[in-house]
Amino acid sequence: MSTDKKMIYLDNAATTAVKPEVLAYMMPFLQEYYGNPSSIYSFAGISTKAVDQARDTVADFLGAKAKEVYFTSGGSESDNWAIKAAAYANKSKGNHIITSVIEHHAVLHTCSFLEKNGFEVSYIGVDENGVIRMDELKKAIRPTTTLISVMFANNEIGTIQPVREIGELAKEKGILFHTDAVQAYGHLPINVNELSIDMLSASGHKIHGPKGVGILYIREGVKIGPFIHGGSQERNRRAGTHNVPGIVGFAKATEIAAKVMVENAEKITALRDYTIERILKEVPYARLNGHRTDRLPNNTNFCFRFIEGESLLIMLDNKGICASSGSACTSGSLDPSHVLLAIGLLHEIAHGSLRLTLSEETTKEDIDYVVDEVKKIVDRLRSMSPLYEDFVKSGKEM
Repeated sequence: MSTDKKMIYLDNAATTAVKPEVLAYMMPFLQEYYGNPSSIYSFAGISTKAVDQARDTVADFLGAKAKEVYFTSGGSESDNWAIKAAAYANKSKGNHIITSVIEHHAVLHTCSFLEKNGFEVSYIGVDENGVIRMDELKKAIRPTTTLISVMFANNEIGTIQPVREIGELAKEKGILFHTDAVQAYGHLPINVNELSIDMLSASGHKIHGPKGVGILYIREGVKIGPFIHGGSQERNRRAGTHNVPGIVGFAKATEIAAKVMVENAEKITALRDYTIERILKEVPYARLNGHRTDRLPNNTNFCFRFIEGESLLIMLDNKGICASSGSACTSGSLDPSHVLLAIGLLHEIAHGSLRLTLSEETTKEDIDYVVDEVKKIVDRLRSMSPLYEDFVKSGKEM
């Protein structure tokens, strides 16, 4: 698709553009080296070697062993596999799972499924910044608790969780710890051993890799069964023909991310903070959601009182700006974000949310243009709001 309209893409938490180097690395495995890694002839061996090398690359990035890395179709499958399979595999020990109220729906809906099938789930609250309440987590642990699943960093408000503390607690209590690291992978340093992580989910399309491929790290010795039954792929734990182009693309994107992660984080964090400062200073009755500093380098999330986020997004789109009001997986929902409600926002305020997620391609000029347009659109929408008019006339403080 081509368009002459200027486009500024600030929805990198939803998905990212595939880097040219990643695409170039994938192409031979789409056209030239198309052999099935499960076949035994030498032509297929090229694909087998490529998958093995990809596994090594991902393992090195996580501080893991290659045999602990399993390729999947993406973050949602990895979350489902980790939680469901671990729950059933350890059911003789207990049927209690702990998670947080701000997880991605791939975790929340999986836990809901398990609740309908004989398991008990505790949903731990968060503070006003979206940080899990550790005292509540500690109190929720029972003798029957077999799994704690808490995300590394939130996909909507960007808040980074105390993963090391959670991992150490779980290890001390003999409980498995899974973390959904889909937003953090490739953006933050992650060492699964230092953080006491037993299982970790990640997805390629969040780091300028292809869609439809991800990984589940499973620590050696963790009791967990297969999620997809069929062939003997992935050491009999995940059946299905390997997506070789996707796998090598994921690994190449990981390799690139590892090299530039520190540099990119510094650059993007500075631009993120510039965005936050301009919005909060220049747009009245704007609120930053999430922790001010302990957040993903590229994440900003705001609420604007007296407007509807959907109207804001449509008008931004008309100006060539791609943004969101939260998770791409719930963009069709009319309900306010469960994350924003969990941090204590009222429904009417949560409805006026805007998430802008940057990349290394984002420039200061892009941000200036976007902030200027946000100011104009918010002013226009408020001018049509009787609630805002009444608020101004009342002379009340926010």
